[in-house]
Amino acid sequence: MLDITSNSAEEVGGHVYGLFTPLFNTDEVRPSCVYSMSLFWFLVFSAHLAIASSLVKYEDNDLRHKQDGMQLNLYHITGLDSLTSTSPFSFSDMLKKDEERVRYLHSRIANKENVRSSSGTTSASTDKVRGPKPVSTPLKSGFPLHTGDYYVRIGLGTPAKYFSMIVDTGSSFSWLQCQPCRLYCHEQVDPLFNPSSSKTYKTLSCSSPQCSSLKASTLHDPDCTSETGTCVYTASYGDRSFSIGYLSQDVLTMIPSETLSNFAFGCGQDNEGYFGRTAGLVGLSNDNLSMLAQFSNKYGNAFSYCLPTPSLAPNSSNVGFLSIGTSSLTSSSYKFTPLLKNPNEPSLYFLHLTLITLARKPLGVAASSYKVPTIIDSGTVITRLPMPVYTALKNAFVKIMSKKYAQAQPISIMDTCFIGSVKSLSTTMPEIKFIFHGGADLPLKAHNTIVEPENGTFCLAFAGSSEINPLAIIGNFQQQTFKVAYDVANSRIGFAPGGCQ
Repeated sequence: MLDITSNSAEEVGGHVYGLFTPLFNTDEVRPSCVYSMSLFWFLVFSAHLAIASSLVKYEDNDLRHKQDGMQLNLYHITGLDSLTSTSPFSFSDMLKKDEERVRYLHSRIANKENVRSSSGTTSASTDKVRGPKPVSTPLKSGFPLHTGDYYVRIGLGTPAKYFSMIVDTGSSFSWLQCQPCRLYCHEQVDPLFNPSSSKTYKTLSCSSPQCSSLKASTLHDPDCTSETGTCVYTASYGDRSFSIGYLSQDVLTMIPSETLSNFAFGCGQDNEGYFGRTAGLVGLSNDNLSMLAQFSNKYGNAFSYCLPTPSLAPNSSNVGFLSIGTSSLTSSSYKFTPLLKNPNEPSLYFLHLTLITLARKPLGVAASSYKVPTIIDSGTVITRLPMPVYTALKNAFVKIMSKKYAQAQPISIMDTCFIGSVKSLSTTMPEIKFIFHGGADLPLKAHNTIVEPENGTFCLAFAGSSEINPLAIIGNFQQQTFKVAYDVANSRIGFAPGGCQ
């Protein structure tokens, strides 16, 4: 576990101003749900990520201006945690966390009302942030567990201060930890955001339209401070992680010449859980409060990214990108598939998977086996497939690989493992291809297909989904080094190979 310390109003910020006048008892018990971020890729690739010197580069090196949009460097989250972590998660721990996210996504889509009925926080936590006024509505669980595998650096305030923020396509609401941290802030690599140091910071009232949009974005009813009427948000997650704080507004800086003057975000006063050493989270789902929607009037309702494989050096070329704006759709030869809508979860990105081939041969399953809700998600690691499809893929994969490699015992959810090393498979690995409606495809290579959780053992990086109300998820492991375009305005998603250059 990371050595995580709490910052009180006296310890951080010196004085309490304006909104932060209500007092509360910090000695009360808070939910014990703080976790360190998974060092999954460190364990998978058995490499130390020397990135300390790269973390301080942002304004010039991490941001590239493009006409009708912006492009930021995208990093793997492992580096932020590897600086000080003394007790990294095991590979099996990472898979358990991945399962929690998948179960929660499944429950959201299968029965949204059930998801909203259980709380991931306590009313006491909210009381401390908003003041002594009694809770008027029950707290309800919100968005799923964030494995937080990738981050960007963005600027906030005037003058701009830069922060490392998780990027998640499964979340709508953006927030970061703020002074004076009235309850709890986990350890982060950047200094805490200090609202009093920004000339343009302000809080939003409960009568603001942004406050009215909170329930759709977080699945929680907003609340109000007892003295100032400031809107209080609650964002909770599938593993009981959460952030509670004040709905705020300030200047968001992506590049020095490109800013958003009225960016709505959460100024977190109690932030606990599985967020690693990042400052907070950026939501990119299809929702009114997401960062994408707030930039859409200026750059168009579109974004793209390329998720890099972990780099072995701070100046490695394996840095990915996050591009905001319509220009992100024209930089590569994308093949598009329609973006589908699900009435239970309109903010998530659904698509239609029609076929999977292995070594250029279709899996022997009925076409109806693919007709399940299928989402693409930057926060899920391992791709989940409907059980009939996964079973067919597993059997065909075993038939090919067992001719050269002996089978090994299953490792957690991955039950298709062999004795051997990843290095030996670079030229012998059969291609797995995902084909989507409309002709878009993902031709997966070895680095998208197998992992090496233990020295001398590699596994197929897929798992089966529940046979009851099955769900398919295209995880971030399978997306690595592909350019993925989200043309939300025209309801389509595109893929292009070629790496993150």
